[in-house]
Amino acid sequence: MVVMNATTKNYQASAQRLRVCSYNIHKGFNAINSRFLLNNIRQAIQLSHADIVFLQEVIGENHRHADIYDDWIPEAQFEFLADTVWPHHAYGRNAIYDHGHHGNAILSRIPLLEHQNYDLSLLPRSHRGVLHTRTAEKVHLFCLHFGLLSQERQMQTQRLIRIIDRCTRLGEAVIIAGDFNDWNNRLSKQLKEALDLEDALSIQYGKPPATFPAIKPLLPVDRIYFRGLKLINAEVLMGHPWNKLSDHCAVVADFERC
Repeated sequence: MVVMNATTKNYQASAQRLRVCSYNIHKGFNAINSRFLLNNIRQAIQLSHADIVFLQEVIGENHRHADIYDDWIPEAQFEFLADTVWPHHAYGRNAIYDHGHHGNAILSRIPLLEHQNYDLSLLPRSHRGVLHTRTAEKVHLFCLHFGLLSQERQMQTQRLIRIIDRCTRLGEAVIIAGDFNDWNNRLSKQLKEALDLEDALSIQYGKPPATFPAIKPLLPVDRIYFRGLKLINAEVLMGHPWNKLSDHCAVVADFERC
């Protein structure tokens, strides 16, 4: 497999092109939770030159960490990461606790319309969800984080299919990205057949490429599915700086509007 990083591709923005990135940011910490690296993560995702960024494990608020870490950033992580690059964003809380909450987020250069967060939680300590919004150019965006257990993921996939069927019409452009935790690739066939989707990374690499752990990827867990768009290119962003940040690699895909 060819090792890619954020600077290997000289991406040129275009009115007909759409570049997306998906990244599990591990709540802003490195893989072993020993360093808080949200500022480094912000710099890295800016290097992706994405028009739209799908984020998982994003802290919206955490009063406990604010008391522990001197370099803790008090604002919501999705707002800090958006900075001045992505003026439009949506956030969906999945896990809510006494001292805060975390979930999924979508950052966008393109205006976003209304958004809705759907609960996919099935187990008491596995808080999962899918965040749906759509761009002003009528591309539906779904950002998700599935559970760790196979049966849990199967049931979440069925829920996801029903949600997308309800929220979209046949022929509309759709991008579904996130941490599927589907390292054995048991969900792809079901998603493709039920929703007429394609897997961007599998098209590019011939099969789902490994994205976890970032320091030495072994498991294919992060995906970008789509329909109603033309795929130009897809990459796993690995090596420097990604292997020193979250426990996941980021993934990107370039699309052309049909």
